[in-house]
Amino acid sequence: MNVKRIFGTILTILGVIGLIYAGYGFVNHAQNTRGLLVYGIIGLIFFVSGIGLVKNTKDES
Repeated sequence: MNVKRIFGTILTILGVIGLIYAGYGFVNHAQNTRGLLVYGIIGLIFFVSGIGLVKNTKDES
């Protein structure tokens, strides 16, 4: 069981959810643009770090 790969997958999923939420709010012209910007930035950070963890973790068989 590779904990880094699982954690990377969880971070990636959370990042995608944050980016989708921020994008949906921007498309619908939500009033709280600062909050949406924060969700978008945090989602991007989670997404990039999760992809990096999954990509750089070696398989142990």
